[in-house]
Amino acid sequence: MSGTRDWPPATAATVLEAARELRTAADAAEARLLELAVQWALIHPAESLADAGTFRLHGDVPVPVAGPGAPLVAEFCIAEFATAIGTTTESGRRYLGHALELRYRLNKLWVRVTTGDLAAWKARRVAEQTRWLTPDAATYVDKHVAPLAHKIGPAQLDRLIAEAVARHMPDQAEEDRQQAWDQRRFDIDFDTVAIAGTCQVSGELDLADAIDLHNALTADAKVQADLGSTLTLDQRRSVAVGNIARRDLTLDYPTTEDPNTGKPQGRPKGRPKGKPRDMVLYLHLTDAATTGASTTGSMGGWSVGRVENTATPVLAETIRTWCGNPAARIIVKPVIDVAAHVHHGAYEIDGRISEPVALRDHTCVFPWCTKPARKLKPGEHAADCDHNVPYAQGGATCTCQIAALCRKHHRLKTHGRWRYLILTPGSYLWTSPHGYHYLRDHTGTTDVSHDRQRRRHPRRHPPPAA
Repeated sequence: MSGTRDWPPATAATVLEAARELRTAADAAEARLLELAVQWALIHPAESLADAGTFRLHGDVPVPVAGPGAPLVAEFCIAEFATAIGTTTESGRRYLGHALELRYRLNKLWVRVTTGDLAAWKARRVAEQTRWLTPDAATYVDKHVAPLAHKIGPAQLDRLIAEAVARHMPDQAEEDRQQAWDQRRFDIDFDTVAIAGTCQVSGELDLADAIDLHNALTADAKVQADLGSTLTLDQRRSVAVGNIARRDLTLDYPTTEDPNTGKPQGRPKGRPKGKPRDMVLYLHLTDAATTGASTTGSMGGWSVGRVENTATPVLAETIRTWCGNPAARIIVKPVIDVAAHVHHGAYEIDGRISEPVALRDHTCVFPWCTKPARKLKPGEHAADCDHNVPYAQGGATCTCQIAALCRKHHRLKTHGRWRYLILTPGSYLWTSPHGYHYLRDHTGTTDVSHDRQRRRHPRRHPPPAA
């Protein structure tokens, strides 16, 4: 940043320019610090403990600070590095671990950080999650995250790591699946009842059951509001739990008995069948995975599908279990070609356009927004279908000129001087009121403003040998 510039900057434009320059300088310093962390570890390798002088430091041992394949370091060197950067020994150990994880197991991310192409904190967030993965799984994450690391969020990273485990650590994936299944519970804490008469509940449910419960609570809360309740939505949902429970308790449950054993058999008489379970699943599975002929993918791991409701990867075996539930209603919908051009001669947008737009964009296409384009839960609003060129000004109502925008960002685009250019269907170049540019596509958001040039800084040390 120029030393002759007035400080603090006087105008909105110079404030933003100065803030971006300072952010760039801070990112460069963090990248250099990661390089120094690797250099420190290499100066204190496990082999250094074989030196005669080191043996006088009783108790110093080689310790792993990163995942399999990264070098061990001498334990006692960690504290000195940590104090030098002003943090605790445990935090210093984690920092050294992140640096070695990136250098030796996430090489594509390491290159982006050390060439000034990626903020160090974003790479460290990935390194924290991959330290327990096998080398193959870590390489898978590196390959798929590196191009998107500047715009990937925590939830998307968690999903990608879960997919890496399913594909490259099938035994661990099966163990996790069984453990999650065994850990299902629903607890009501009567030991800590508040004086106001409330208590805490917690649990871990099967996703399909959780979606059903969420929908039931939302529907009951809406009924309460329609009947004049002035409670907040959260309060009405809590009341809905009791309403649902009381309705269930008032049902008459006579049963028939097996004449041989005397035990109940069949469906209890008089019990309603209930509403069938509706699950809208957009699956990307092989025919073998869909039919159950194979539970493994091409790389030997589990076949993986995705649930659009939560945007999460799910094992194909779990999906088959859900769909095999007698209460499930399976509806097979035709595959929609999101690249097809669909035109409508009026302003109004029907399902022929809104459906492929939602499938193409997935979320609101404003920079960094993650609100779903489709209405996935009761009470949610689907994203608006925005005419890039207003219909009144000659804009066409067609999939190539329509984008998904949540209500807030639709208003911002309409009234807040934000605008976008459609590069290709699903790819948008946004311009902010102050002239900054952001590319939004199916991979996320990239800042492509004129001042976001690739930062190239001379290295103070040569890169460590692999």
